[in-house]
Amino acid sequence: MDRLSEYKSGIKDGIPIFLGYLAVSFAFGIQASKAGLTAFQAGLMSAVNVTSAGQFAALTAIAAGASWLELAFTQLVINLRYMLMSCALSQKLDPKAPFMHRFLVAFGVTDEIFGVSVTKKGSLSPYFSYGLMSAAIPGWVLGTVLGVISGNFLPQMVINSLGIAIYGMFIAVIIPEAKKDKVVLGVVVSSMLLSCGFYYLPFIKNISEGFKIIIITIVISAAAAIMFPVKEDGKNED
Repeated sequence: MDRLSEYKSGIKDGIPIFLGYLAVSFAFGIQASKAGLTAFQAGLMSAVNVTSAGQFAALTAIAAGASWLELAFTQLVINLRYMLMSCALSQKLDPKAPFMHRFLVAFGVTDEIFGVSVTKKGSLSPYFSYGLMSAAIPGWVLGTVLGVISGNFLPQMVINSLGIAIYGMFIAVIIPEAKKDKVVLGVVVSSMLLSCGFYYLPFIKNISEGFKIIIITIVISAAAAIMFPVKEDGKNED
């Protein structure tokens, strides 16, 4: 496909992410309002961060009066997984892709955008990623601003229910691919089991959420790569 077709395809695949982000970021906007942020400040935070876990953690740090150093380190730990995702996506890009394309694609990497991008067949066009970002990021910013404006208007039960939307997005990303590929299904189930272990086992449950995600990602992806290597044609080796 040409650049415009790739861009349109990205927008089409990004619409479900837009809808999910609109709901989740609405809840974030309400929490930002409680922390004393204006609609502009919260919207700017969402535009330059685009990360739910990192932004919610930032609100906690801001409310606690944390230093800039503490805030920066918290974001580094929580969002370190995006470095791994960016490295994975870089392998799907054309080796001759200019640095600026790689830089911009990396900026837009989120869990949902990564999930859609990594399951795309064949090589990844930067313009497909730009389409995803053009659809998804405005939803995240718009939801944040609307949430701040709404303030404390909505009841807590409604606010809590909005947070479930992000899990619906995760399911929508992994279920179709898991139904088609047993290896992907095995990776998903293994990740869930390992995540439960980190939650319940006494010696490791106190590890920070950011490091838990990083460890699980490295362990599961490395095991899958060793046990089920992928050929150049995209098929798993027996």
